Amino acid sequence: MPEKGHATGREGLGILLMVVAMLTIPLVDGIAKHLSASYSPLFISWARYAVACMIILPVALVRSGKEMFPRQDLGAHTLRTVFLVTAMTLYFISVSRIPLATAITAYFVGPVIAVLISVVFFREAFTIRKGLSLVFGVMGTLLVLRPGGSTDPGILMAFGAGFFFALYMIATRQASRQSDPFKTLTFQCVVGMFLLLPQALASWSSVGVGDMGFFIAMGCFSAFAHVLSIMAFRYADTTSLAPLVYLELVGTSIIGYLAFNEIPGFFTISGALLIMLAGLVLVAGKRRIPDPAH
Repeated sequence: MPEKGHATGREGLGILLMVVAMLTIPLVDGIAKHLSASYSPLFISWARYAVACMIILPVALVRSGKEMFPRQDLGAHTLRTVFLVTAMTLYFISVSRIPLATAITAYFVGPVIAVLISVVFFREAFTIRKGLSLVFGVMGTLLVLRPGGSTDPGILMAFGAGFFFALYMIATRQASRQSDPFKTLTFQCVVGMFLLLPQALASWSSVGVGDMGFFIAMGCFSAFAHVLSIMAFRYADTTSLAPLVYLELVGTSIIGYLAFNEIPGFFTISGALLIMLAGLVLVAGKRRIPDPAH
């Protein structure tokens, strides 16, 4: 009986950590949208990784010394980082143009796209669960896009971010599953910062004193959320944690309303519910999904 209580306590801690992580990420999105009024999203994307590196690297050095990076499957780790920084850049561009709730809804089609790519190109089995997920995902996408009307390029950017997030998820499957999660995060931060440096230099802006705190907070919140999500998976299984990813959608909508007076429309809300349903159908019964990050 004590062992069962201990296990339940560990799972509860994992769930709590994941809830906090998923409600922290929307703060990053909100800060990025605020800063996009004065700075290029390309510069903001790099700044997020640069500040995160300033936080993660000292911890990695103390924790692992010279062995702070994964030693296996570096090609796969590099490829997944390329996909992730591309997804994040497109997402930041989209939030500078469209409401946060619309952007995050479009972004969350990533897992559904990953299923489609896996079935078509990697010959993975097509199950009833995957079929239902695709149907709900396509319906939700159509509600957000509303074909036939004028589509803001920002929405297309958000869907593009979801597409590259799908590629990131697939590449994650190819990366060594034996890699230490914190080493993977360190590699992702450092390599991502250098990959984004050219676009940062091309859109460089001097950061005002009043905005410096926002840039620092964005990097801190980002690193904090990722570390919490890594810790969460050590205490609870994926079945318990996967549905909590969609708290990010809820949190982003709240930030959009409170900070930018954005009220999601009927089609955005309906599309979001369908895309959430697609994701929940997809992860039902699964033991593992890639870490959430954008």
